[in-house]
Amino acid sequence: MSVKRQFPSWKTIKPLLGWSPSGLFGGDRALARVQTIGELRELSARRVPKAVFDYVEGGALQELSIERSKQSFRRVEFRPRVLRGVSEVDLHRTVLGKPTSMPLILAPTGYTRMMHYLGEYAVAAAAAQEDLVYTLSTMGTVSPEDLVRAVPSGRKWFQLYLWQNRDQSREIIRQARGANFEALVLTVDTPVSGQRLRDNRNGLTVPPKVTARTFVNMATKPKWWANLLTTPPLEFAAMRGYDKSLFELAKLIFDPTVTLAEIPWLQQEWGGPLIVKGIQTVEDALEMKKLGVQGIVLSNHGGRQMDRGCAPLEILAEVREAVGDSMEVYVDGSVLNGGDVLASVGLGATGTLVGRPYLYGLMAAGQQGVHKMASLFREEMENTMKLLGVDHIDKLDTAYVKLRNS
Repeated sequence: MSVKRQFPSWKTIKPLLGWSPSGLFGGDRALARVQTIGELRELSARRVPKAVFDYVEGGALQELSIERSKQSFRRVEFRPRVLRGVSEVDLHRTVLGKPTSMPLILAPTGYTRMMHYLGEYAVAAAAAQEDLVYTLSTMGTVSPEDLVRAVPSGRKWFQLYLWQNRDQSREIIRQARGANFEALVLTVDTPVSGQRLRDNRNGLTVPPKVTARTFVNMATKPKWWANLLTTPPLEFAAMRGYDKSLFELAKLIFDPTVTLAEIPWLQQEWGGPLIVKGIQTVEDALEMKKLGVQGIVLSNHGGRQMDRGCAPLEILAEVREAVGDSMEVYVDGSVLNGGDVLASVGLGATGTLVGRPYLYGLMAAGQQGVHKMASLFREEMENTMKLLGVDHIDKLDTAYVKLRNS
């Protein structure tokens, strides 16, 4: 028996190819190959100087708090229901009374234009297009007015550190209110700055200084340095003119004398929804309930403040039971994939805040990298929910999610 041979045509070859001519000459092929946040992290590490990557990646002292948060998500066990006929899922979640495309909020991060020259502009633009909430930091490199002027669409929250100078805090609040930011996020886990040894060893300042060590690294990251040197100076928008280390700058802002009595004052000054970020105990969650704040974020500051802190996910169920439906409860810290988001929601969270994942995207490929981060989370969430047999994220609860003992 024989088979007649023939010369292959383009029509038969094209479907077998894993590439296209257009793909050879356009687009970011390395970004297109990324399939996980871990791979996005690796790509970002190759594209920015070591001091920049370490600023994002690092934490306080031995970085035990970071590792414990990661370990808590590894303890998650999903319990799927089968034969549920789920072909489509709905990830929409109500956050502060308004729908968002999924329960993923882009957390406040400082120094953001150091990661990519477009910084907060790129992140806010991507968040608006993805229908996600973006939170601008007091330690941001773009002012509230400039951000809204450049990116007028999309939901925006403003994160506040209470300065030692209350008049300065009042002025920042005025700026955020004038720019129509939707909510104020007060960070309360920073009476002093955490000891971030990576930043100390790298001599990180605003703007970055060119030392003998950084000069060597500069040669391997020419695109990053070219963007830094040909765009407006890198600075904290709230602290223009300061040329100090991050630790010294923090001393000007963080106030160890702040007490619960400041919350009513802040509620009056702001006049809108207030979310308190940095809650790490049930007792403090109940204090926030008494004060009538609209939401809390269970957070150890991404492991960047106090080392050996609690893992927010591990106290989530207890906190939710204690406060009931009186406020929205969010979780942040080591949320690195869609499964982490679903686990948080299933255990009682309104949603999650992510910082490092979108900064990986920003460092890797600017705005497109942030879009890539969002798409990875969305795809993982949709796939996992179909496997769980759940068609709407609001239906997730402890029937589907538990924390293993080990």
